[in-house]
Amino acid sequence: MEKENQIFGIRAIIEAINAGKEIDKVFIQSDAQGELMQELMKTMKKNSINFTYVPVEKLNRLTANNHQGAVASIAPIIFVKLETLVESVIESGKTPLFLILDQLSDARNFGAIIRTAECTGVDGIIVQKTGSAPVNGDTVKTSAGAVFNVPICKVDHIKDAIFYLQGSGIKTVAATEKTEDNLYNVSLNEPVAIIMGSEDRGINPSVLKIVDEKAKLPMFGSIGSLNVSVACGAFLYETVRQRQ
Repeated sequence: MEKENQIFGIRAIIEAINAGKEIDKVFIQSDAQGELMQELMKTMKKNSINFTYVPVEKLNRLTANNHQGAVASIAPIIFVKLETLVESVIESGKTPLFLILDQLSDARNFGAIIRTAECTGVDGIIVQKTGSAPVNGDTVKTSAGAVFNVPICKVDHIKDAIFYLQGSGIKTVAATEKTEDNLYNVSLNEPVAIIMGSEDRGINPSVLKIVDEKAKLPMFGSIGSLNVSVACGAFLYETVRQRQ
Protein backbone atom coordinates (compact mmCIF):
# COMPACT_ATOMS: atom_id res chain seq x y z
CA MET A 1 0.00 0.00 0.00
CA GLU A 2 1.60 3.28 -1.11
CA LYS A 3 1.88 5.85 1.67
CA GLU A 4 0.09 8.52 -0.39
CA ASN A 5 -2.84 6.12 -0.84
CA GLN A 6 -3.42 5.41 2.82
CA ILE A 7 -5.12 7.04 5.79
CA PHE A 8 -4.28 6.07 9.36
CA GLY A 9 -6.08 6.81 12.62
CA ILE A 10 -9.69 6.09 13.50
CA ARG A 11 -11.04 9.65 13.41
CA ALA A 12 -9.27 10.41 10.11
CA ILE A 13 -10.82 7.33 8.47
CA ILE A 14 -14.31 8.20 9.75
CA GLU A 15 -13.97 11.73 8.34
CA ALA A 16 -12.71 10.40 4.99
CA ILE A 17 -15.68 8.02 4.68
CA ASN A 18 -18.15 10.77 5.59
CA ALA A 19 -16.48 13.07 3.05
CA GLY A 20 -17.16 10.54 0.29
CA LYS A 21 -13.56 9.45 -0.34
CA GLU A 22 -13.20 6.25 -2.42
CA ILE A 23 -12.10 4.00 0.45
CA ASP A 24 -11.12 0.63 -0.98
CA LYS A 25 -10.40 -1.32 2.19
CA VAL A 26 -9.84 -0.76 5.91
CA PHE A 27 -7.50 -2.90 8.01
CA ILE A 28 -8.62 -3.15 11.64
CA GLN A 29 -6.49 -4.40 14.53
CA SER A 30 -7.85 -7.78 15.64
CA ASP A 31 -8.27 -6.88 19.31
CA ALA A 32 -9.17 -3.20 18.86
CA GLN A 33 -11.85 -1.82 21.20
CA GLY A 34 -13.26 1.47 22.43
CA GLU A 35 -16.08 3.88 21.60
CA LEU A 36 -14.29 5.51 18.66
CA MET A 37 -13.59 2.09 17.11
CA GLN A 38 -17.28 1.22 17.50
CA GLU A 39 -18.16 4.46 15.70
CA LEU A 40 -15.78 3.53 12.88
CA MET A 41 -17.33 0.06 12.57
CA LYS A 42 -20.81 1.59 12.45
CA THR A 43 -19.72 4.11 9.78
CA MET A 44 -18.09 1.39 7.64
CA LYS A 45 -21.14 -0.87 7.79
CA LYS A 46 -23.49 2.03 6.98
CA ASN A 47 -21.43 2.90 3.90
CA SER A 48 -20.69 -0.73 2.87
CA ILE A 49 -16.92 -0.25 3.26
CA ASN A 50 -14.80 -3.39 2.84
CA PHE A 51 -12.77 -4.13 6.01
CA THR A 52 -10.72 -6.96 7.44
CA TYR A 53 -9.23 -7.79 10.84
CA VAL A 54 -5.44 -8.10 10.96
CA PRO A 55 -2.74 -8.49 13.64
CA VAL A 56 -1.19 -5.27 14.94
CA GLU A 57 2.11 -6.32 13.30
CA LYS A 58 0.55 -5.85 9.84
CA LEU A 59 -0.63 -2.35 10.73
CA ASN A 60 2.83 -1.52 12.02
CA ARG A 61 4.28 -2.62 8.68
CA LEU A 62 1.79 -0.47 6.77
CA THR A 63 2.65 2.73 8.63
CA ALA A 64 5.18 3.91 11.17
CA ASN A 65 2.67 6.48 12.40
CA ASN A 66 0.19 6.17 15.27
CA HIS A 67 -2.51 4.17 13.49
CA GLN A 68 -4.72 3.67 16.60
CA GLY A 69 -5.63 0.22 15.29
CA ALA A 70 -6.91 1.24 11.85
CA VAL A 71 -5.37 1.89 8.41
CA ALA A 72 -7.39 2.55 5.26
CA SER A 73 -6.40 2.38 1.61
CA ILE A 74 -7.81 4.90 -0.85
CA ALA A 75 -8.65 3.50 -4.28
CA PRO A 76 -6.59 5.10 -7.09
CA ILE A 77 -9.69 5.08 -9.32
CA ILE A 78 -13.29 6.26 -9.13
CA PHE A 79 -15.81 3.42 -9.26
CA VAL A 80 -18.84 3.72 -11.54
CA LYS A 81 -22.47 2.82 -10.89
CA LEU A 82 -23.67 -0.39 -12.54
CA GLU A 83 -26.85 1.17 -13.92
CA THR A 84 -24.93 4.10 -15.45
CA LEU A 85 -22.38 1.78 -17.05
CA VAL A 86 -24.90 -0.68 -18.52
CA GLU A 87 -27.09 2.09 -19.93
CA SER A 88 -24.15 3.89 -21.55
CA VAL A 89 -22.80 0.68 -23.16
CA ILE A 90 -26.23 -0.30 -24.54
CA GLU A 91 -26.79 3.23 -25.88
CA SER A 92 -23.39 3.17 -27.62
CA GLY A 93 -24.74 0.55 -30.02
CA LYS A 94 -21.93 -1.99 -29.49
CA THR A 95 -22.48 -5.57 -28.33
CA PRO A 96 -21.94 -5.41 -24.55
CA LEU A 97 -19.23 -7.52 -22.89
CA PHE A 98 -19.04 -7.43 -19.10
CA LEU A 99 -16.93 -9.36 -16.63
CA ILE A 100 -18.16 -10.32 -13.15
CA LEU A 101 -15.61 -11.42 -10.54
CA ASP A 102 -17.23 -13.36 -7.71
CA GLN A 103 -15.10 -12.93 -4.57
CA LEU A 104 -11.74 -12.84 -6.38
CA SER A 105 -9.34 -11.96 -3.57
CA ASP A 106 -5.80 -11.68 -4.98
CA ALA A 107 -4.79 -8.15 -6.08
CA ARG A 108 -2.26 -9.44 -8.64
CA ASN A 109 -4.78 -11.81 -10.24
CA PHE A 110 -7.19 -8.88 -10.32
CA GLY A 111 -4.60 -6.71 -12.05
CA ALA A 112 -3.78 -9.42 -14.62
CA ILE A 113 -7.48 -9.88 -15.38
CA ILE A 114 -8.00 -6.12 -15.80
CA ARG A 115 -5.09 -6.04 -18.26
CA THR A 116 -6.59 -8.86 -20.35
CA ALA A 117 -10.04 -7.26 -20.09
CA GLU A 118 -8.68 -4.00 -21.50
CA CYS A 119 -7.00 -5.85 -24.39
CA THR A 120 -10.19 -7.74 -25.27
CA GLY A 121 -12.58 -4.78 -25.20
CA VAL A 122 -14.45 -5.54 -21.97
CA ASP A 123 -16.90 -2.72 -21.26
CA GLY A 124 -16.78 -3.00 -17.49
CA ILE A 125 -15.80 -5.22 -14.56
CA ILE A 126 -18.23 -5.88 -11.72
CA VAL A 127 -17.05 -6.87 -8.23
CA GLN A 128 -18.71 -7.16 -4.84
CA LYS A 129 -17.96 -4.49 -2.23
CA THR A 130 -17.09 -7.03 0.45
CA GLY A 131 -14.65 -9.91 0.05
CA SER A 132 -13.09 -8.71 -3.21
CA ALA A 133 -9.47 -7.93 -4.00
CA PRO A 134 -8.48 -4.31 -3.31
CA VAL A 135 -7.65 -1.88 -6.09
CA ASN A 136 -4.18 -0.98 -4.81
CA GLY A 137 -0.64 -0.44 -6.06
CA ASP A 138 -0.23 -4.15 -6.87
CA THR A 139 -3.42 -4.07 -8.94
CA VAL A 140 -2.33 -0.98 -10.85
CA LYS A 141 1.16 -2.37 -11.50
CA THR A 142 0.00 -5.84 -12.59
CA SER A 143 -2.65 -4.32 -14.86
CA ALA A 144 0.08 -2.22 -16.56
CA GLY A 145 -2.14 0.82 -16.01
CA ALA A 146 -5.19 -0.80 -17.65
CA VAL A 147 -7.11 -0.23 -14.41
CA PHE A 148 -7.49 3.40 -15.49
CA ASN A 149 -9.09 2.38 -18.83
CA VAL A 150 -11.69 -0.21 -17.82
CA PRO A 151 -14.70 0.94 -15.76
CA ILE A 152 -15.04 -0.96 -12.48
CA CYS A 153 -18.33 -1.26 -10.56
CA LYS A 154 -18.64 -2.22 -6.92
CA VAL A 155 -22.01 -3.74 -6.04
CA ASP A 156 -23.57 -4.84 -2.74
CA HIS A 157 -24.47 -8.30 -4.06
CA ILE A 158 -23.29 -10.15 -7.16
CA LYS A 159 -26.69 -11.85 -7.53
CA ASP A 160 -28.52 -8.52 -7.74
CA ALA A 161 -26.07 -7.39 -10.44
CA ILE A 162 -26.76 -10.59 -12.42
CA PHE A 163 -30.53 -10.06 -12.17
CA TYR A 164 -30.09 -6.46 -13.36
CA LEU A 165 -27.95 -7.54 -16.33
CA GLN A 166 -30.41 -10.27 -17.28
CA GLY A 167 -33.24 -7.74 -17.10
CA SER A 168 -31.22 -5.53 -19.46
CA GLY A 169 -31.03 -8.29 -22.09
CA ILE A 170 -27.51 -9.46 -21.25
CA LYS A 171 -26.80 -13.20 -21.07
CA THR A 172 -24.79 -14.39 -18.05
CA VAL A 173 -22.26 -17.18 -18.58
CA ALA A 174 -20.47 -18.77 -15.61
CA ALA A 175 -16.97 -20.22 -15.96
CA THR A 176 -17.16 -23.42 -13.95
CA GLU A 177 -15.99 -27.02 -14.01
CA LYS A 178 -19.43 -28.04 -12.68
CA THR A 179 -20.96 -28.47 -16.12
CA GLU A 180 -20.74 -30.69 -19.20
CA ASP A 181 -20.95 -27.70 -21.56
CA ASN A 182 -17.71 -26.84 -23.34
CA LEU A 183 -16.87 -23.12 -23.72
CA TYR A 184 -16.40 -23.56 -27.46
CA ASN A 185 -20.03 -24.64 -27.85
CA VAL A 186 -21.46 -21.57 -26.09
CA SER A 187 -22.58 -18.53 -28.09
CA LEU A 188 -20.76 -15.37 -26.98
CA ASN A 189 -21.62 -13.34 -30.07
CA GLU A 190 -24.42 -11.47 -28.27
CA PRO A 191 -24.69 -9.20 -25.19
CA VAL A 192 -22.93 -11.22 -22.51
CA ALA A 193 -21.47 -11.07 -19.00
CA ILE A 194 -18.83 -13.67 -18.12
CA ILE A 195 -18.58 -14.69 -14.46
CA MET A 196 -15.32 -15.88 -12.93
CA GLY A 197 -15.03 -17.28 -9.41
CA SER A 198 -12.55 -16.95 -6.56
CA GLU A 199 -9.11 -18.59 -6.63
CA ASP A 200 -9.94 -21.30 -4.11
CA ARG A 201 -13.72 -21.82 -4.13
CA GLY A 202 -14.80 -20.89 -7.65
CA ILE A 203 -18.23 -19.35 -8.20
CA ASN A 204 -20.66 -19.32 -5.28
CA PRO A 205 -23.26 -22.14 -5.66
CA SER A 206 -26.12 -19.64 -5.13
CA VAL A 207 -24.76 -17.61 -8.07
CA LEU A 208 -24.48 -20.70 -10.29
CA LYS A 209 -28.20 -21.37 -9.76
CA ILE A 210 -29.28 -18.11 -11.41
CA VAL A 211 -26.92 -17.78 -14.40
CA ASP A 212 -28.19 -18.36 -17.95
CA GLU A 213 -25.42 -20.73 -19.02
CA LYS A 214 -22.37 -22.52 -17.63
CA ALA A 215 -19.22 -23.34 -19.54
CA LYS A 216 -15.92 -25.08 -18.87
CA LEU A 217 -12.56 -25.22 -20.58
CA PRO A 218 -11.39 -28.63 -21.81
CA MET A 219 -8.58 -29.90 -19.56
CA PHE A 220 -6.02 -32.52 -20.60
CA GLY A 221 -3.48 -32.41 -17.75
CA SER A 222 -3.52 -34.03 -14.33
CA ILE A 223 -3.97 -30.79 -12.31
CA GLY A 224 -7.53 -30.13 -13.42
CA SER A 225 -7.73 -26.36 -13.00
CA LEU A 226 -6.14 -23.15 -14.28
CA ASN A 227 -5.13 -19.95 -12.55
CA VAL A 228 -8.24 -17.74 -12.62
CA SER A 229 -6.58 -14.97 -14.66
CA VAL A 230 -5.45 -17.51 -17.28
CA ALA A 231 -8.94 -19.09 -17.45
CA CYS A 232 -10.44 -15.62 -17.75
CA GLY A 233 -8.12 -14.86 -20.66
CA ALA A 234 -9.28 -18.02 -22.45
CA PHE A 235 -12.94 -17.06 -22.02
CA LEU A 236 -12.39 -13.47 -23.16
CA TYR A 237 -10.37 -14.43 -26.23
CA GLU A 238 -12.97 -17.01 -27.26
CA THR A 239 -15.46 -14.13 -27.10
CA VAL A 240 -13.17 -12.04 -29.32
CA ARG A 241 -12.81 -14.96 -31.78
CA GLN A 242 -16.56 -15.42 -32.07
CA ARG A 243 -17.12 -11.69 -32.58
CA GLN A 244 -14.48 -11.22 -35.30
